[in-house]
Amino acid sequence: MIKYDKFGPEKIIQVYDSKTGMRGITVVHNTALGPGKGGIRMTPSVGVEEVYRLAETMTWKNALAGIPFGGAKSGIIADDRKITQEEKDSIVAAFSKAIKQIAPEIYIAGPDMNMAEHEMEIFANANGDKKSCTGKPAEMGGLPHELGSTGFGVYHSILVAIEHLGLNPEELTVAIEGFGNVGTFVMQFLTEKNIKVVAVSDSKGTIYDKNGLDYEKLMKVKNETGSIVNYEGAEKKDDLLSLDVDILVPAAVPDLITDENKDSIKAKIISCGSNLPISEEIEEEFHQKNMLVIPDFVANAGGVISSYVETIEGTPEEMFKIVEEKITTNTKEMLERSKSDNIKPRDAAMKIAEERVGAEMKNV
Repeated sequence: MIKYDKFGPEKIIQVYDSKTGMRGITVVHNTALGPGKGGIRMTPSVGVEEVYRLAETMTWKNALAGIPFGGAKSGIIADDRKITQEEKDSIVAAFSKAIKQIAPEIYIAGPDMNMAEHEMEIFANANGDKKSCTGKPAEMGGLPHELGSTGFGVYHSILVAIEHLGLNPEELTVAIEGFGNVGTFVMQFLTEKNIKVVAVSDSKGTIYDKNGLDYEKLMKVKNETGSIVNYEGAEKKDDLLSLDVDILVPAAVPDLITDENKDSIKAKIISCGSNLPISEEIEEEFHQKNMLVIPDFVANAGGVISSYVETIEGTPEEMFKIVEEKITTNTKEMLERSKSDNIKPRDAAMKIAEERVGAEMKNV
């Protein structure tokens, strides 16, 4: 259900191209802090309500991240597994041309599900302005999300949560749902910190090793065989969520944690690397059980912070430094407000974000 309030949405645009069959959606939720910033996802099921929810989340994510962007998001309705790359390129180009009237003045695109740096190159070229999107190839002046900015931010949100709870990092175990662009980098940075990742899942299944999985070996298996389930020496499990771990990282699908599986989760910390993996109602239940949930728009803001650094033509080194500083600062501020106001972290983060957006709207 779309919620219309003082913050937005400002625009809901649906476009169609008969030549390519492209069907697309853009929602610009709020531009008080700057042009709406948010990625384009390509899935066969994406719809207006999903894009709206994601656009609203981007408003709060960007406000909390402390970057001069509003919130927006796009979706292209297509199954990229059933079309050729050439057909996909044509669809992306058609979508770019269809929304050229708003990009980059009030909307700046970026990568999302099934859309990476190649598609951003297609989008920018079709638009005619490199500023129309971020996540472009390096030769176009981009800072591709493949550098690991989102996973790096999730990793730092976890470090703040561990410190907040007074836990010993080297005694903790982690399970990561989804071994894609976010999950792989979360595991890399955690492993480098000697925090043990004992379980990982992808679309083919879940593997578990109580002694910890080997990151380099797992990446090799994933790249060579297409799935983590072919990793030798680990147990295959039916369900990742019910495993006895200290930290859970949802890093792929939305609506992962539901009323049906919420009671099986044992983790002390849940850091949301994916968008919308858990409802606010379940977050409140977990808060009452002293389970710390770092919401998506706080934990996974590394990608959009990287996008901001790209717009100011920063280097990868500058990007990682800024992501670390902003994610660490904002996660700490959220947890301190949560504790002082006795509210769940999401509510604390929303208060901070709404205060920032509301203050700018008064100044317009």
